[in-house]
Amino acid sequence: MAAGLDPPRRLPAAFTTPGISSFTEFASLASPELLPGHRAHRVGPADGGGRSVIDSVPHATTIVAISADGGVVMAGDRRATMGNLIASRDIEKVYPADAYSLVGIAGSAGIGLELIRLYQVELEHYEKIEGTMLSLKGKANRLATMIRGNLGAALQGLAVVPLFAGYDLDAVDPAAAGRIFSFDVTGGWYEERGFDAVGSGSIFANSALKKRYRPGVSIDDAVRLGVEALYDAADEDSATGGPDLTRGIYPVVMTATAEGTRRLSDEETGAIARAVIEARMDNPGG
Repeated sequence: MAAGLDPPRRLPAAFTTPGISSFTEFASLASPELLPGHRAHRVGPADGGGRSVIDSVPHATTIVAISADGGVVMAGDRRATMGNLIASRDIEKVYPADAYSLVGIAGSAGIGLELIRLYQVELEHYEKIEGTMLSLKGKANRLATMIRGNLGAALQGLAVVPLFAGYDLDAVDPAAAGRIFSFDVTGGWYEERGFDAVGSGSIFANSALKKRYRPGVSIDDAVRLGVEALYDAADEDSATGGPDLTRGIYPVVMTATAEGTRRLSDEETGAIARAVIEARMDNPGG
């Protein structure tokens, strides 16, 4: 018998049931064991050297989002850590969720990246089934539901905290269409005003943005603010990686506007990072 087919060689009911616009809901019916939050995560208290097993799981930090005139900017550093070790110097934590929104993750890197891929499929699946795009709040609500599904793993220390932002196609004022949503590990979601940050360096990034951010900032200026905020976070938080001029590794910076999402090239981001570093040579504190 072919795999996945019942004796009459028909697809299981989950594949033919109409009206399931959520890919995550469909997967929970067809193959729930494939969802991150439904797997058995066995996390012991420590390894042979007395180090917490949680410290052996790569963790991603830090993400910032800034609303600007006509859109929103999201930026993330490139470092992942395992306890006191650097697990990766060039991990990418910021991605397009769909044509007009962005998502970034902090926390357990492997689970977070898997959730991002699942979320991208979730939004695409909804659009194909319903023939229309979810509202920006609807997208945030779908992401919150997926985070709630990972609560079991989060309670064992494998938490993922995303940051979601996008251009609201339904906004009355296009200049104020950039919106930002934060989340907690239980799936609670909250709209933020102006800017926000998540990850171990978020307290320093938020402090930097609090002093520099002004409503109505241009997209270009918001990009500069995002890179500066990550620089300040890296200056104080060892888990956040600053621009690496030697290796040519720079933050991932993306924008979402009426024209869609766009990732800045390494050349563009590198030029901004070098300008920030040059300015800090004269004024290290910013």
